[in-house]
Formats: sequence, C-alpha cells, structure tokens
Amino acid sequence: MKKKELEFFRKMLKQQLEELTQRSDATIAGLLNSTISSADPLDRTSLESERDFTLRMLDRENKLILKIKKTLGKIEDQSFGICEVCGEEIDIERLKSRPVTELCIGCKIYQEKLEKFTCA
Repeated sequence: MKKKELEFFRKMLKQQLEELTQRSDATIAGLLNSTISSADPLDRTSLESERDFTLRMLDRENKLILKIKKTLGKIEDQSFGICEVCGEEIDIERLKSRPVTELCIGCKIYQEKLEKFTCA
C-alpha cells in the first residue's frame, strides 16, 4: 500500500479513536453520576432498561476502540490491508468502508458461509 494511503487511514482511525474515546468517557461519567432511586417500579424498570442498553453500546464502542488500536498497530508494522487468512491485499474500497477489517471480501464471504452452515 502506498504511503499516502496509509497516512489517510492513520488519520481517519486516529480521529475515530479520539471521538470514540471521548464519547465513551462521557458515557461512563454519566453512568457513574446517575442513580436509580425512583420509588415508582415502572420508572425504575425503564431506567434500568436504559442503563442496560447504554452498557451494551459502551461495550460495542470499547470493542471498536480495541479494533482501531490493533489496526493502527498494523499500519505501523506495515501489515495493514493484508488479509489475515489468505495473505492477499484487501481491496482499498473495502478498507475505506471498514478500515478495521481483517479479511478480504472472498475470505469474509467464506467465513460467513461456514458460520451459517455450523449454526444451522
């Protein structure tokens, strides 16, 4: 991959990482400062449900943060854009739409077929 392309992805990923980290920190602060002390059982249930949803979203964001950090490491060690299964280059358009991808489209389709077959 060209140096210019690597720099494009590095900047994009660092920006995403910063935004996600800030949002994650704000969400955690909000959760720590909130209390569920309503006397009304319906209000309490609603607040608990909202908190559970927020925690699930926070977990997803944290997983994405880890993927972004791993991808930034791949940019540094020059293995970014290489499929982890077949070793071929991942199409640049696929990387633009999902820069944290680890598989080329062919290997991803194969993986999904295997998952579908084993889960059926």
